[in-house]
Amino acid sequence: MNVVLWTLDVVLCGSLVWLAVQTLATPDLFKAIVMFIVFGLLLALVWARLEAPDIALAEAAIGAGLTGALLLTAVAAITKRPEGKR
Repeated sequence: MNVVLWTLDVVLCGSLVWLAVQTLATPDLFKAIVMFIVFGLLLALVWARLEAPDIALAEAAIGAGLTGALLLTAVAAITKRPEGKR
């Protein structure tokens, strides 16, 4: 069972690093925000794995949920603006 948990930890760590690089490297804002939300959810899973449920809940609620919704709203407002107002 120890090998399975160690493998899960390595996969989570690798996924976080890969998502962080992809989020910073993508030119598409919508795709970057979606990857940021997934990053926040994976990070919440890592905090839960580290036996810190309070931080995991805060990360899921604030990091992935609230911040992701605010970023999506901001991108929608920017792309909806008329050409002369930019």
